[in-house]
Amino acid sequence: MTNLEQNLKMSDEKGSNSRSREHQANERTFLAWIRTSIALMGFGFVIVKFALFLKQISLLVQGSIVVPSRGYSADIGVIMVALGVLLAMLSYWQYRKTAKQLESNTYAPSSLLSVLLALAIVIGGILLIIYLLPNIKL
Repeated sequence: MTNLEQNLKMSDEKGSNSRSREHQANERTFLAWIRTSIALMGFGFVIVKFALFLKQISLLVQGSIVVPSRGYSADIGVIMVALGVLLAMLSYWQYRKTAKQLESNTYAPSSLLSVLLALAIVIGGILLIIYLLPNIKL
């Protein structure tokens, strides 16, 4: 085997290792997004269950008198679960898109998913602050 053939073989091995690392990084990123979506769904579930718990406790304390609820925590929890599901779907779409780009050597980074998640969290946080402000007693 000549030096040229040995260099080509080593170059192919390095390219193969590099491609494998890129795909593994893509999979790790996808799994991180999935963990984030599961956390959103879990937190939304806890919010809904806590709202139901508070409603049950208030019925026990007040007897059979039904007090109309003015809280939106159950709605917020359901929205968070829906956002978690949407995030899981978007992260899978991003994973497949990146995998195709890596295969065809046309990878171009995209931060659309990150921007969408950040905007959703910021908007949700602002809405929660507006919702909670009247409950603060100074």
